[in-house]
Amino acid sequence: MPPWDGKKEDFERDLYEERRRKWRRSGFWRGIGFMLLLIGGIIWWAVSSADSEFPTGPQIARISIDGIITQDRYREEVLARIAADDDVKALIVWINSPGGTVVGSEILYENLRAVAAEKPVVAQMGGVAASGGYIAALGADYIFARQNTITGSVGVIMEYPDVSGLMEQIGVRMQVIRSSEIKGGVSPFRQASAAEVAAQEAMIKETYAWFKGLVAQRRNLSGSALDDVTAGGVFSGRKAVENGLVDALGGDQAVLAYLESLDGALADLDVEDWGLSEPEPWYSGSLSTVLGINSLVERFSASETPLLYSITR
Repeated sequence: MPPWDGKKEDFERDLYEERRRKWRRSGFWRGIGFMLLLIGGIIWWAVSSADSEFPTGPQIARISIDGIITQDRYREEVLARIAADDDVKALIVWINSPGGTVVGSEILYENLRAVAAEKPVVAQMGGVAASGGYIAALGADYIFARQNTITGSVGVIMEYPDVSGLMEQIGVRMQVIRSSEIKGGVSPFRQASAAEVAAQEAMIKETYAWFKGLVAQRRNLSGSALDDVTAGGVFSGRKAVENGLVDALGGDQAVLAYLESLDGALADLDVEDWGLSEPEPWYSGSLSTVLGINSLVERFSASETPLLYSITR
């Protein structure tokens, strides 16, 4: 038998190295495939989540108007979708709001009337549905309140601080150059002139006339009966039924019984809650924190400035 020259050992070593290289190459492509699968899954989840954002199937929809009412484009989109969805047979509007901006309340009212043109809309008042909250209730075909709900407050108010006395004490004066005496309206940094006050009062009276006209139209009130409920006072649910601002007292069961009286088929439907808060984008959450996406988005949105609203309440 000839002596071993080591060539077989070299061959086996080369074969082993070649297998290792193949394994590394296949591992690399397996990793790429896994990443593509993961990215595709995230995209699919984002798209499917957007499509299934709202309840589906025959139902009675319910939305909640909670807190201060301001302009909200997403809320407008949701209400437009409810109006157009043939599976939604009726809408319950649960309200717990002390009021809001004039324009925000106006838009909400108009959106609810658009839904009411397609299907029954019932308002259900919670603890408070005053001023802008009551405007929202006027958008419904029928209004329920609890016995001790606080409602009414039909009127418009504008408030602003006057720190001109403090500024005078510390020796600071605001210099203003404007095209007319009423340009810019009243300011907390100076005492308002008679002309400025008159201009603001005219605007408030005009908005109040619109609000009062809305109550007259929607609640079929006039004369002293209308004047009594539109003087800015608040009423309990019991009193609101007596003076015509509310149709009936009751909670969930009363609301459903009323809807069933309109259409017996509604008795077999579930009540589904539709959210009015815009959902976070798919890239938010823990994954985005790891990837640093949240901080990037926040940096781009940091330039947004707050708005000052005139509040109806």
